[in-house]
Order: sequence, then C-alpha cells, then structure tokens
Amino acid sequence: MTHPAQTGGPSAAPLPLRAKLSYGAGDFAFGLSWNMVGAFLLYFYTDVAMLPVGIVGTLFLLSRLLDAGFDPVVGILVDRTRSRWGRARPWFLFGALPFGLLVVATFWMPPLGASGKLVWACVSFVLLGLLFSVVNIPYSALMPMMTARRDERVQLGSLRSAGTALSVIAATAATMPLVGWLGGDDQAKGFLLVAILAAVISVALIWNLFAQCREQIHEETSGTGGERTTLGAVANMLRNRAWLVVFLFTTLNFIRFGAVLSVTAYFAINVLKQPWMISILLPAISGTLLLGAVIAPPYLKRLGMRNGNRLALAAALLLYALLPLVEAQPALFLTVYILASILISVTMTAIFAMAAEVVDHHEAQFGVRHEGLLSAGISLATKIGMAIGGAVVAYGLAWAGYDAAAVSDGARQMVHWLYYAPALLVLLAQIICIGFYPGSPVRREG
Repeated sequence: MTHPAQTGGPSAAPLPLRAKLSYGAGDFAFGLSWNMVGAFLLYFYTDVAMLPVGIVGTLFLLSRLLDAGFDPVVGILVDRTRSRWGRARPWFLFGALPFGLLVVATFWMPPLGASGKLVWACVSFVLLGLLFSVVNIPYSALMPMMTARRDERVQLGSLRSAGTALSVIAATAATMPLVGWLGGDDQAKGFLLVAILAAVISVALIWNLFAQCREQIHEETSGTGGERTTLGAVANMLRNRAWLVVFLFTTLNFIRFGAVLSVTAYFAINVLKQPWMISILLPAISGTLLLGAVIAPPYLKRLGMRNGNRLALAAALLLYALLPLVEAQPALFLTVYILASILISVTMTAIFAMAAEVVDHHEAQFGVRHEGLLSAGISLATKIGMAIGGAVVAYGLAWAGYDAAAVSDGARQMVHWLYYAPALLVLLAQIICIGFYPGSPVRREG
C-alpha cells in the first residue's frame, strides 16, 4: 500500500521556508566550486600550468566518463543507506569536507616536472569528480524524499535553479577579478586562493543542507519485476520511458553547457576581441536561471512539460542563429544572447522538476521509488554531457593548433565554430527529445 506521505496526504507536513531556502542554497554550494572548475580549469591547465591542450582534453573526457560510471554505485548506496539521519543526509555530513579539500587540490599545481603535473592534474580532477558524486547525487535524491506535492517540488526546483544561477554568477563573474586581486601578477597563487574561498563556502552550505532539510517520504513498498536485485533495479530504470527521456534531454543540455562554458573565454578574447565580455557572457549562461526560476512554474503549469519546453527551445534556437550576424555590435549581441539564455533557463528549471517526476513514474510502473539510483542516472547524464562538451572544445582547439602565445587565424576560426555549432545542434536535438516525455504518472495503489 502506498504510504500517505507519498501521495501528499495529511502525514506529509508542508515544508518550512528555511528548508526550501536551504535546499536551494545547496545547489549554490555545489555549483560555486563545480562551475569554477567547468569555466576555468581548462584555462588554468593550458595557460597557467602550461599543460598540453590535447592531453587535457583526453583527461577531461576520460575522467568525467569514469565519474559517470561511479554515479550509479553512489545512487544504489544512497538507496541502501539506513541511519538516524535518513538515506541522503549522512552523505552531506561526511562528504562535504573531503569535497572542499579536493576543490583546493585541483587548483593547486605542485612544483613538479611536466609528467608530474599531468599525474597530479589527473588524480586530483578524477577524485574531485568522485567526491562531487558523493555529495551531489544524494542532493538530487533528496527532493522526492522531502515532499510529494507537485507545487512544492516545482518551488524546490525553482529555488535550486536560483541557487545554480547565483553560483554561476559568482563563479564566472568573480573568479578572474578575484584571481587578479588576490594573486596580482601570479595567476597560480590567485586561482589557489579563490579555490580555498569557494571551498569554505561550499562546505558550510552543504553542512547547512544537512541541518535544515528533512526526509519526510520513506519507501515502504517491496520491489516487483526483479527489482530485489541491483541488476533488476538498473534494468527497470532503463525500461522507465520518463527516465530515458530526461536522461537524454539532460545529457544534451550539458553537452551545450559544457561546450559553452569551456569556449566562452577563448571566444571573447580571440573572436570578439572583447575580454571584458567574459564576465557577462559566462554568468548569463545560467545566471538567467534567476529569471527562469520565476517564469518556469506558471509557464510550465499552463503549457505542460512537452509543449512548454519545445516552444522555449525553438525560440532560443532562432535567437542563437542570429548571434553570428550581430557580433560587431556588442550591446545587440548581449541582448540577443541574454534573451536566448532566459528561454534556455526555463528548460533547465524543468529538468529538476522532471527528475523528481521520474521517481513517481518508476513507482507507478514498478512499485518502488529508488530515488538514489534514478537521481544517479540523471547525475550521470550531466557528467557525460559536460565530458563531451568540454572534450569537443579541447580537441577542436588541439586540432586547430591552438597556442596561447600566438593564436593563428585557423585557431580563431575553430573557436568561432565551436561557440555556435554545438549549441545549435543540441537545441534542435532537445526539441525532438522532449516530444517523447510521457504525461503525469498514474500512482500505483496497493
């Protein structure tokens, strides 16, 4: 029989405001450090640590794919966790500090030779990805454990979007100025000090997430269709159409996100010849999620997940296609870019809500919730997407012979292509993908 809390019944107490705000701040905690990595680690490795860009591209791809393979393991462990704090919250308590230490280690390059620096970069980056999974997958699993009310889930998704937006603004707009202010002419020192600051803030907010967000929904049903085994659970996850659509939709989104994050600094410096635009273009990638978080709930309620996402993506695609035509006019370029980013932000907010709905679809189809495993699958999609997006940029730069000391015309043309083509192709693919998303699940009754 379905637990009353799972249907949003009387036993599911309304969430207090502090819990909602703390949940949204959780994504700021993860995003502050992770977006700093996504936006500036490639630059740090190639232009500060002077590592070869082709090898760095391979490092990014392989390490992120390794991280992705680790995600289902963490998800299964979350589902099997039993403690006085619940299933998700213990991971915040014990994982926060190691995660913060790895953020610092990633932006510190020891005085070693070229081979030693590559080994350090590989080990620290891989471990950081693993620790990110340890704290972030339980975070995604926490939302359907906190409430079964759809309106509260949309609110939590919107606050999470706002946390993401603020983290991107802070990480992308403030990093380079802080690097210059704290490090002076020594960029290596500046990046290290900024990483320490980001790590301290992240750890504090992850511990606050542990303290303020409670789990109200507990799985009391028994599995069917082979879900008593790990392989059976994974097999049924792959039979969940809602999960498959959200997995692909999220992967595509983060291919675009990873590519744009990685290439924007090169684009502003070498193509637009406007380095100051880095501190506007990068925050706008997800900074517009602040507006998207406000727009998405009424917009998606009126149009639904399928039609709402398709309309927003189609409009964003048209605006993105206009950008090459207005490059010579910075004000107009930024206006069109920000409008496109607002539309995309609505679809990114929708991802959080759909990821929670996936659990309901799974329960309706198989009689179990498996928040940890299903959330791990969505986290895996972000890792794969970021890996592919970042690797495409790194390999493209390597193929064009990018040299930070003397950028050739061919390298500039490659940067130009990398800035537009992946984003346009991904937006088109997302429009097709979301058409397969199912309607609201019919709840399974015992």
